[in-house]
Amino acid sequence: MKKILGFVIMLSTPLMSIAQDWHVGATAGISNYSGDLSEKRIDFRYTRPMIGLFVKKDINRYLTLRAGGTFGMVAANDRTNASIALQSRNLSFSSPVWEGHIGAELNFFDIDEKGFTPYLFGGVALFSFYPTAKDSLGNKIRLRRLSTEGQGLPQYPERGNQYSLYQVSIPFGAGFKYLFTDRLTLGFEIGLRATFTDYLDDVSTTYVDQNTLLAERGQLAVDYAYRGDEPDTKGVPGTYPLDGEKRGSAKYKDWYTFTGLTIMYRLGGGSDGRRTTNFSKCFKM
Repeated sequence: MKKILGFVIMLSTPLMSIAQDWHVGATAGISNYSGDLSEKRIDFRYTRPMIGLFVKKDINRYLTLRAGGTFGMVAANDRTNASIALQSRNLSFSSPVWEGHIGAELNFFDIDEKGFTPYLFGGVALFSFYPTAKDSLGNKIRLRRLSTEGQGLPQYPERGNQYSLYQVSIPFGAGFKYLFTDRLTLGFEIGLRATFTDYLDDVSTTYVDQNTLLAERGQLAVDYAYRGDEPDTKGVPGTYPLDGEKRGSAKYKDWYTFTGLTIMYRLGGGSDGRRTTNFSKCFKM
């Protein structure tokens, strides 16, 4: 019986050595946004939840490959900005963000020797979004279809077609991992996402002609292109701006961030077999 068990363990050792470099895990925390509706780099008043799943593969002591999926929410509102001009614009939005990413981590230490390590990471991601606003009754209004800045209208060919709801971002940031047990690793990570779109919030360039927008997309589009004339606007309600007047700034693209706690489960034993049990010693062939 000892010989049979020893033979089975000997055959399974290569599989265990492969599995020991893999980790599966989850993350939970917060998401934030930076763009045309936020005066600050990050406005924590509009912090929203974030959750995700991931898998990692240790290439060696200091390099780890990673892939995963994350869901978060982003939001902002002109009413809480300090600028009177932004308050008068009175725009707001919220959007879900679904992200799939791949990348790599650079570990500062050998976690199996130190028991912890800080790390840097970078990669590439594909994400989807859909900005919405709420009417006075709390109903969601989908903003993209309204062409609030003339996207897709023949009168504004320079605006191009409707912006895509699927975009590429560049995730990068830093984190900390702590070896809680032989198999469980706890951590904390801050991740920034630089995007290539300025329409995460549906705001980018200038206002378009009110009558043109009304004829092409209807009154709802006019109402949500400029909301400074609503009865509950701070200060004196304004009037719809002139064609070409500044609505946002296309100089900088929008960003979003994910910050959270992580927990990982190591498949197999410890890295490089340093923390695995040498089963072959239990059986004398």
